[in-house]
Amino acid sequence: MKIAKYLSIFKISFAQEFAYRLNFIMWRVRNVMQIFLVFFLWDTVFSDPGRVLFGYDRAKILTYVFGIMIVKSLVLSARAADVAGDIYRGDIMNHLLKPMSYFKFWFTRDISSKALNLLFAAGEFAILFIILRPPFFLQTDPLALLGFFLFIALAIFIYFNLLFIISSIPFWAPELGWGGQFLVTVIIVEFLSGALFPVDILPQMVQKILLFTPFPYLIFFPIQVYLGKISGTVLLGGLSISLFWAMTLWLVMNFIWNKGLRAYQASGR
Repeated sequence: MKIAKYLSIFKISFAQEFAYRLNFIMWRVRNVMQIFLVFFLWDTVFSDPGRVLFGYDRAKILTYVFGIMIVKSLVLSARAADVAGDIYRGDIMNHLLKPMSYFKFWFTRDISSKALNLLFAAGEFAILFIILRPPFFLQTDPLALLGFFLFIALAIFIYFNLLFIISSIPFWAPELGWGGQFLVTVIIVEFLSGALFPVDILPQMVQKILLFTPFPYLIFFPIQVYLGKISGTVLLGGLSISLFWAMTLWLVMNFIWNKGLRAYQASGR
């Protein structure tokens, strides 16, 4: 059965995450340290409990900071970044000869990575919450929660396609695979997605431009929906743009992938 096949991939990938303990630990340490730095920055800015800045009070801005931890574990933890290495080493040929979808194989591995990272993020969230004791905004509106999970699902799909597009660079320039990934996933995505600060603290013109790109819909927009700061026509507009990028990146990814396979020299194993 197809489901059993991908379930086996999920279990194997989950176990393999522990084979690279140092990489995993450093990823988690990096995330926790980032949350610490961002938390104390905004905690200082909102030291006056009654202060409202950029449309945030202290509870909402600190909820945003903690929300980054959970959303990043769901969206930005992805094994599909290893596709570039598969192409560079020639290991991709081993996968293409097997009776399974290469995309579904890596998407299953991505879900496995996200499940493990979410478990650790939940634990880190609880520990930091107990230590720091921040005020927290608890969303109870079922429609806002539904919108939050919908945007999370779209963000996962957008980021998966974006990673595959960047990971296709080694088809034509094997030595540029890691550099392209670092530029997009570490610098551009971290800065423009809202993983470091809320996008709506930027000037209005910059915000308008950014909201036409896929990046804010990875972190910023889902958390804003959870906080109840986005609803109605603005939410529908964001949903339309998010769906547009999900479909566009899927089509671009398939186009580039097919072109890459035709140009592939099958080097390596």
